[in-house]
Formats: sequence, C-alpha cells, structure tokens
Amino acid sequence: MADAREYVLSGTRGTVAVREWPRERPRYVALVVHGYGEHVGRYEEVAGVLVTHGAAVFGPDHMGHGRSAGERVLVEDFEDVVTDVHAVADLARSAHPDAPLVLIGHSMGGLIAARYAQRYGDVLTALVLSGPVIGDWELPRRLLALDEIPDTPISPAALSRDPAVGAAYTADPLVWHGPMKRPTVEAFARTLDTAAKGGDIGRLPLLWLHGDDDRLVPLAGSRVGIEQLSGGGLGNLTERIYPGARHEVFNETNKAEVFADLTRFLDGVLTG
Repeated sequence: MADAREYVLSGTRGTVAVREWPRERPRYVALVVHGYGEHVGRYEEVAGVLVTHGAAVFGPDHMGHGRSAGERVLVEDFEDVVTDVHAVADLARSAHPDAPLVLIGHSMGGLIAARYAQRYGDVLTALVLSGPVIGDWELPRRLLALDEIPDTPISPAALSRDPAVGAAYTADPLVWHGPMKRPTVEAFARTLDTAAKGGDIGRLPLLWLHGDDDRLVPLAGSRVGIEQLSGGGLGNLTERIYPGARHEVFNETNKAEVFADLTRFLDGVLTG
C-alpha cells in the first residue's frame, strides 16, 4: 500500500486533519468516519483492505479529535461534523471525480454517517455502518440525568476479544482517555433525535455490521435506528451480526470474516 498523505482543511470550527491512503485509478473512493475519542489513524488496517480491494481511502480526524483543532472531545453540534465530512468528500471527489463514493462510519461515526446520508445521500453509492450510535442509545439519557458526569473512560476490554487491541488503544496518545463532556453528550442526544426524524435513505445500499456482545453500543438500540434509516428494512439493507463480537468488529478476532463481508457487499454494489 502506498504511503498515506496528509491534508489540512478549514473546518467549521478550526482546522481538520485528513489522511488519504492513495490508489491510482481507483474503482471507488471510501470515506472513513471514525468514532468517539479516537482518530482515523486507527483505521490503517481497514484502509489497507480497501486499497487492496481497489479504493482510494480518505478520512478526517473530527473536531476535538486526533490531530484536528478544538478542545478534546468537545462536539457542540454534530451537524458541524457532518459539514466537515462533506468537505473531505469534496476533496476526495475532486481527486477522483468519476469514482463512486462509499461512506463507512463506526460508532459515533455511524451517527455522523447516517446524518450525512440523510443530508447528502445523492452523492453516495453505498453506506456502511459499524456498531453505529443510532436509534435508542440510552447512555446520553443516563449521563445527563446526573449532576456530574463521572470520569469513567471507555474500557479497552469492551472494544475487542483481542487483548492487543485494548493494549494499543490504551497506549495511543491520540486517543482520549478522560470523561465525556456534557455539551458533547447533549449533542449526542439532539442528533439521535434529529436522525430519528430525518427520514430514511431510500434505495441507497446499506451494510450494517454489529457484534452481538457490543456493550458500548448495544445491538437492540441500534436496530431501532437501522430500521428507521432503511425504511423498515424495505430498502437495500444488508445485515451482518457477529456472535460474540464486541464493539470494534474491524478489530475483532473474526475480522477476516468482517472484511470479507465488507468487500463482498461493495462488489455487489459496484457491479450492480
């Protein structure tokens, strides 16, 4: 795989760091939207799979995350993040104007990607959501009911059955290991409601990937959002639920199966 390239864009609330994993004459462009507290650099292996499959891959660090500007993990309005992702999509489409665009969102990135599809679905060829924060995610309600949000960081063991994943996450200086911030939690609650009322994505092909032992974003709550987004399952929904898998299915012990499901879905969409 060719060396990654770095860009800096002017975002809605400061500079946004963007990474590209290039591919000459790509079959498609994949835009990766990372989750809460992390950064797009954690998707190196995913990008490698996609580049090998024929994609040029782009992904930003969201505001307050990774190498982008802003107070750490502070997101006051996720609609601004969606707008920033659209600027990255414009960068990718200007580089490869004839290539189909696929959006891949994980966890918080799944919420951002879902809103992107509701706002800009006409530019997308496919949508992939991994452990998405959509539907009935009860954590914001629980935290906002407290006078003070506790300093309880994400448990590395909740990410994957592979202990090496949790160890790397713990040691990563670009990952946030502190408490959630109230404005961010409030923004989660608002955007979950906005997405629920934002309508379905019609016939846009949607792949939903989820571990059935996901303790951070439980399966049942996300299913509510997937059904809303896909029009009650009447659209082009493909569902893959992995027994025993935890939150980060791309980093799970069965990741080869997950990557095969991902590339098979994309082949079906691209050959249509």
